[in-house]
Amino acid sequence: MILDKKQILEYQQNRDPYLMIDYVEDVVPEKYAKGYKKLNADEWFFKVHWASDPNMPAMLQTEAMVQMAAMSLLTIPEHKGKVVYLTSASKLQFKKKILPDTKLNIETKILNFKRGIANCTAKGIVDNQVACLGEFTIVLPDVINKFKIEK
Repeated sequence: MILDKKQILEYQQNRDPYLMIDYVEDVVPEKYAKGYKKLNADEWFFKVHWASDPNMPAMLQTEAMVQMAAMSLLTIPEHKGKVVYLTSASKLQFKKKILPDTKLNIETKILNFKRGIANCTAKGIVDNQVACLGEFTIVLPDVINKFKIEK
């Protein structure tokens, strides 16, 4: 499955300027998603994150990886358009500055997905070099709520 920006907006709820992915090049629901974010010099965060040395903030790099991983869950038909939350992140590494006028390629894997909780890995690549990577847990509250025990 391939999704352009317009199609991405059908599957998930982030909108500009907080949409951190532009294109999904390959996604297999519940398995992995790969795609990219083109980082134009006029991105809002370049103007405010170190004006004398503009680069993509680490937390926005994390958000881009999370949004791409979420596409692996949101392309499962019954989850299309649902809310996905990040609940934890670990082993985050930021190895290379991500500068204006570059392309952040993002590769994500779903390690396991059960009862609305997914453990994921991701890496961001710029100019064939790993720029960022990490592990995180994302959740689909609508699914989790189905498993709540009523008291």
